[in-house]
Amino acid sequence: MRPVLIAGGGVGGLALALSLHERGVPCLVLEAAPQVRELGVGINILPHAIGELAALGLLPDLDACAIRTRELRYLNRFGQEIWTEPRGTWAGHAVPQLSIHRGRLHGVLWRAALRRLGEEAVRPGHRLSGFAQDASGVAATFARPDGGEVTLHGAALIGADGIHSVLRRILHPEDGGIRWQGIQMWRGALDWPAYEGGDTMLVAGDMQEKLVLYPIAPGGDPGRRLTNWVVCARLGDGSQPPPRREDWSRPGRLEEVLRHVRRFRIPFLDVEALVRATPEFWEYPMCDRDPLPWWTQGRVTLLGDAAHPMYPVGSNGASQAILDARCLAALLAERPVEEALLAYQAERLPKTAEIVRSNRSGGPERVVDVVSARAPDGFTRLEDVISREELAAIAGGYARMAGFAPARTRA
Repeated sequence: MRPVLIAGGGVGGLALALSLHERGVPCLVLEAAPQVRELGVGINILPHAIGELAALGLLPDLDACAIRTRELRYLNRFGQEIWTEPRGTWAGHAVPQLSIHRGRLHGVLWRAALRRLGEEAVRPGHRLSGFAQDASGVAATFARPDGGEVTLHGAALIGADGIHSVLRRILHPEDGGIRWQGIQMWRGALDWPAYEGGDTMLVAGDMQEKLVLYPIAPGGDPGRRLTNWVVCARLGDGSQPPPRREDWSRPGRLEEVLRHVRRFRIPFLDVEALVRATPEFWEYPMCDRDPLPWWTQGRVTLLGDAAHPMYPVGSNGASQAILDARCLAALLAERPVEEALLAYQAERLPKTAEIVRSNRSGGPERVVDVVSARAPDGFTRLEDVISREELAAIAGGYARMAGFAPARTRA
């Protein structure tokens, strides 16, 4: 049986490989980077996706390097509480929500793939450059770091090669490309004294300036956590093209981010001190792409950020890639390839397109936007600004739409 060729060894590609292996479907992971390193900063994985990773036997390894998020709080820029809800097992899920360093998550998946599939099946230094297909299979060409090329034959080709996807560009040469609405992000992480129990996620501000804070790993001692921080600021109206690709992950400048940080007052955390103490942090544009009308062409399809890159609100990007992978693997194990890929598209494309559109308007974080618009200088009584029912409709509606609605919610 020919293997499924997976172009991209990120979270989605590795989740797919592990899921196919679990079901006895052979596969090869072809990662463009010549060397795999644990890079990046913090992300959140929601319970519906953690449940899928737990089914692969990965929860103990993830728990060892992550934080089980107990609570999510939305605040205005003055630190006044707008909405609080329990997360993960505290909300009644069978498994946690995990806040984790992206590189450590990737490392857990990569090492598991090496152990289970073998080193020959997980190959760095292979960048997809083209493909051809017929009724019997796919021939995909990959460029090597030494300038050479190799052609591999498989039953299917899955593009899990990220927001800059080569396969997406081949399938959709008319695609409008990456969209930037003018929001810039600065992101860093630092071992820092724990705040509010050491397992609380905070979102403060609005879509003009936003602060996101959450611990992603144990710190150097029990009273500390590796704390992830994100500052977002709207620097334009979206009429300009996105920054060049080489500018997507460049070192941030302290003087630029501090002018935004100083607008926030979090009573239990000195955010400016946290940012100042971070020796190195990075800046990124907040980008997505328009939803595609289709992902699948014969024996070829897209997955994760290659298919549906979305704004990083609502903690959904990596989670949706994992859900894609589990859905696709199950279908490939049960049906002929082309039928499986079409069924996967029918199941996953509408759901992810809805999340992409919702995230553009703030997703669940819209609760802070609404309150900021109505009470830009803060409030004395929140109920004079917005009702509990309206807050619950925004936050709870997003959770239901994205598939991770908790068993109970409190304000």
